[in-house]
Parts: sequence; structure tokens; C-alpha cells
Amino acid sequence: MCTNDTDIHEHDHEHKHEHDYKHSHKHTKAVLDRLARAIGHLSSVRGMVENGRDCSEVLIQLAAVRSAINKTCEVILKDHLEHCIVDAISTGNTEAMDDLDRAVEMLMK
Repeated sequence: MCTNDTDIHEHDHEHKHEHDYKHSHKHTKAVLDRLARAIGHLSSVRGMVENGRDCSEVLIQLAAVRSAINKTCEVILKDHLEHCIVDAISTGNTEAMDDLDRAVEMLMK
């Protein structure tokens, strides 16, 4: 999430973005809570696999992981649109839309 004047995002696909706008995110705690929930579900899946649990049960738990991650993405995207994009547009930073386009494209893969 964009948090300061020189926020640099690094990803597996090796590109960096510097943003020249500053703002805070009102949903940071909600995102962290959702990530903790997803991590808990994923740990449960690992235990289920290690213990030889039924594949159907594992798949149901994996669906919970996916749901938790999807909801986390939704919260981050909404926050990004409401803050990062609004701020970037108000300062004339059109590159932010290109960054958003790339991020959504990667998210949808």
C-alpha cells in the first residue's frame, strides 16, 4: 500500500514504482486482520495435508483461503482507488493509472 513520499513497491516480476504523493490508509488494520485470517486458514490446510485429511475437506479449506485473499484484495483495491488514485489524479500523476492497470492485470491472472 502507498504510505509515503518515496514508497517503492518491489515484486517478483522485478519492477519498481516511486510515488510522489502522500496519504494514510484507513483500512490498514482490516487488511492486516484479513491477512492473518488467510494465513490461519492456510496453516490449517498444511496441517490437513500433513495429516492425510480427506481431499474434499482440504479443498473446502482452500476455498476459505481464496475467499479471504479475494476480500483482502477488494479492500486494498478500494482503498487504493479512494486514496492513491484520487491523490495521484489531483496532482497530475497519470502514471498511477498505468500502475493500477498493471496491478489489476496481475491480480486477475
